[in-house]
Amino acid sequence: MNGKPAIGFIGFGEAGSNIASGLRTSGLTHLLTFDVRPVQDRAESSGVTVVESPAALAKSCDILISAVTASSALDAAREIAPFLNSRHVYVDINSISPALKQEIDVIIRTGSALFVEAAVMAPVPPYGHRVPMLLGGNGALQFTETMAPFGMRLEVLQGKVGTAAAVKMCRSIVVKGLEALLLECVLGAGHFNAEDRVFASLNESFPGIDWKKLANYMISRVVIHGERRAHEMEEVAETLRAIGIDPIMAEATARRQAWSVEMNLKSRFSTQGPANYREVLDAINK
Repeated sequence: MNGKPAIGFIGFGEAGSNIASGLRTSGLTHLLTFDVRPVQDRAESSGVTVVESPAALAKSCDILISAVTASSALDAAREIAPFLNSRHVYVDINSISPALKQEIDVIIRTGSALFVEAAVMAPVPPYGHRVPMLLGGNGALQFTETMAPFGMRLEVLQGKVGTAAAVKMCRSIVVKGLEALLLECVLGAGHFNAEDRVFASLNESFPGIDWKKLANYMISRVVIHGERRAHEMEEVAETLRAIGIDPIMAEATARRQAWSVEMNLKSRFSTQGPANYREVLDAINK
């Protein structure tokens, strides 16, 4: 894989489009995508060509980055696997369980392609293609050697496929759990107009953290990405159960994230989401 690789995105939502836009600014021009949804406008704004099928994507690209929903990750791999060969590197950046990463690894390597599991360790915006990723799989080193010169922040982990996903999942217990806690906190505090006192007390107990600012950011993320986060935490819960841990907190987090979807909060704001938690409370009260 010499020179500038051709990159194909399976799925072109927030993660795929932001990574693609960043790679274009770093000098990559051969960027394509296939998505079952209409993404033409988003692709054009990112300078990415839309193709009509997984077969067309595989034919035109060296590296394939799967950036679909967690529930679609396995199907995406199965659909494109028949069109892959030894020149391909398949990179799964989806937030799925270690077991599912391992299952996809087997599917991809059956056709002699290289597989990379990638755990995305921060929100893609505002980092774009520079978002830090932990990697595993037999294609991790080649992917790193090819893409690091274009600004991607990649760290290869030792161990079997699924190790990077495990790091991501255990981190999500804290991050998505904190999002759920802050949402539930302001739901209660807002009812009593007590949130300013609550944030002041938290600031005193945990110096260095602006809790009101953190709540504004994290609750906005729940509104925009609650459905995806709920699915991810369901994956976390299933993974914990499989190793004998009762996923009490993971299940509760999934419920609160899913609640934001049931309330249809996302539809009440622009694509940027609410500016602060107060806008969310006002939308709920209406």
